[in-house]
Amino acid sequence: MFPYIPNTKQDEQKMLEVLGIDSIDRLFDDIPEAIKLGRRLDLGKPLSEIEVSKKIKSIANKNIGTDELVCFRGAGAYDHSVPSVIHHLISRSEFYTAYTPYQPEISQGTLQAIFEYQTMIANLTGLEVSNASMYDGASATAEAAMLAAANQKGDTIVISETVHPQTRDVVKTYMRFYGVKVVEVPAKDGITDMEALKDIVTSDTVGVIIQTPNFFGNIEDCTEAVEVAHANKALFIMNVDPISLGMLKTPGEYGADLAVGEGQVLGNSLNYGGPYLGFMAASTKQMRKLPGRIAGQTVDLDGKRAFTLTLQAREQHIRRDKATSNICSNQALNALAATIYLGALGKEGLAEVAEESAKKAYYAYNKLIATGKFKPVYDQPFFREFVLETTMDVESLNAELASKGFLGGYNVGKDYKSDKNLIMFCVTEKRTIEEIDCLVKAMEEISW
Repeated sequence: MFPYIPNTKQDEQKMLEVLGIDSIDRLFDDIPEAIKLGRRLDLGKPLSEIEVSKKIKSIANKNIGTDELVCFRGAGAYDHSVPSVIHHLISRSEFYTAYTPYQPEISQGTLQAIFEYQTMIANLTGLEVSNASMYDGASATAEAAMLAAANQKGDTIVISETVHPQTRDVVKTYMRFYGVKVVEVPAKDGITDMEALKDIVTSDTVGVIIQTPNFFGNIEDCTEAVEVAHANKALFIMNVDPISLGMLKTPGEYGADLAVGEGQVLGNSLNYGGPYLGFMAASTKQMRKLPGRIAGQTVDLDGKRAFTLTLQAREQHIRRDKATSNICSNQALNALAATIYLGALGKEGLAEVAEESAKKAYYAYNKLIATGKFKPVYDQPFFREFVLETTMDVESLNAELASKGFLGGYNVGKDYKSDKNLIMFCVTEKRTIEEIDCLVKAMEEISW
């Protein structure tokens, strides 16, 4: 009956007898007939292991990724270098198969890895405490908004239009079921309109969310925004790119209450969109309100260094739908990759990655404009991404580039309405000057 499950008819009959039923279909009696498929799955005939392997590989080979194309696209997922030591270490069975460290006496390795991760994120963001990793940058931002809504007086989250569109959508979804309004602040010249922010933030605001570098790659000065938020007793939530913190002002230096973001860039591959990891760091004042788990350092009965989960109510087990967070399991393996990445690079190495990305992005920016086929859009400092205007349809341009071996820029028109053709290019430290020059040459060869 089930050719892909290696049970004989005799095996099936024995199991049915133990269960006291006469057919496998009886296991699904609780499912209404109206929603059942009503036929066998169209899986084809059974295949041998060799045949299955060949079939899966043939399907996988249809994918075209950054191994085949030179990547100049970002928009939230970035083609940074992943040192080989990361794959070597996270593939060790002690980490690869580890589960949530409920029992510290048998989970010291996992707990220490989480503790080191938290320490690095706290140092990176300039804030006092970090929790264990979260699902991704978008849900981490939404969790920060939930924290603000649960602990501040008011009913409104204010978020900049320059925050990643998908992150804004996730925040809106979370807040809709939390009974909190989400108000967007418009963008002006590619950054948050500060005058509009001042008008929108009121005493009903529980949190203000700004991203830097923002979705367009532009760097936002959050000094005034922090003052506006705190003047209205709202928490300031800063969505940041961790690589950029190798050279830019940290959330702690700005006086942010919470720092969140996507940690994919820290030693995690693109992975076709996931799994990724979100991070969250907070000031000491917000420490006991953090969602998820926090690993702490202590000493055992013999005075030796030891680790355990701490400041953890684990209320989602008890309060369920009334809990302040849905964070249960965490992305510990991805967080371990981030820890190894930061440990391997060190402070100077991270700064070098940031500086190389920025320098090469500016090189590409100037070279593309010099072709005469692109115009600058924003007069703002940027990090590794920049938006240009072109006369050619962006999708058509990217199709031409793909035929020449390039993954072209992101079509900004997918998320922001405009009567212009806007394309956003991304340049990481992986891109060489030769690859950038080849991109420029390809642009010059394309008929416009």
